[in-house]
Amino acid sequence: MRKRLALVTLLGSLAAAITFSAVAFSHAAPPAPAGSGYHVIKTIPVGGDGGWDYIYVDSDARRVYVSRGTHTIVLDADSYAVVGDIPDTQGVHGIAIASDLGRGFTSNGRSNDVTIFDLKTLKSLGTVKTDANPDAILYEPVTKRVFTFNGRGKNATAINAADGAVLGAIDLRGKPEFAAERLHLCEQRGLLRTSSSRCREPQGTPSLAARAVQIAFRSRYGRCQSPTLFRLR
Repeated sequence: MRKRLALVTLLGSLAAAITFSAVAFSHAAPPAPAGSGYHVIKTIPVGGDGGWDYIYVDSDARRVYVSRGTHTIVLDADSYAVVGDIPDTQGVHGIAIASDLGRGFTSNGRSNDVTIFDLKTLKSLGTVKTDANPDAILYEPVTKRVFTFNGRGKNATAINAADGAVLGAIDLRGKPEFAAERLHLCEQRGLLRTSSSRCREPQGTPSLAARAVQIAFRSRYGRCQSPTLFRLR
């Protein structure tokens, strides 16, 4: 009798445990994601060696620039054919295009410089030294300046896009990652926003005044840690 009672108790406990686990799992399971409408339409083998970082789409010239570690591959945006390769961009992270000046720029994190190239020929026009590890790079069309956001330097370098002259550096008090234009204010003032790995600090994430080459203001985003991307409207 005791064995039968013990067996009934054991089976009852096991059934309760299974039921509890099933209920807990049903609550913990995330809902199925809704369809985004996005899907892969083509895979493009670009070839070449090296890792990946930023890509840049020049919609006017119908070109796609792909950073590949030590060089930058250029694709035709419509045929997907490789139309060129910009060599010796050591540790390349990003690409910036100044269509109005016929010039392009790459941020080379390993060699701590920027390569300036001709948009028609893709030939190098020279290099400009920056601080340590330039990562994101951005062309600001109001002032016609290029800004590199230097990871280990924890600052931004301002470059005159027309002649490659370095105009100064802005202390960001933290490691920058991504950068974007403040589009709705750009035509009047030329404002840039960068994400910083230290946005928990009281000074917040900086916005830069491109013309004055200085921080215009800072924004706080609560207790976020190490943000790397944002969207501006």
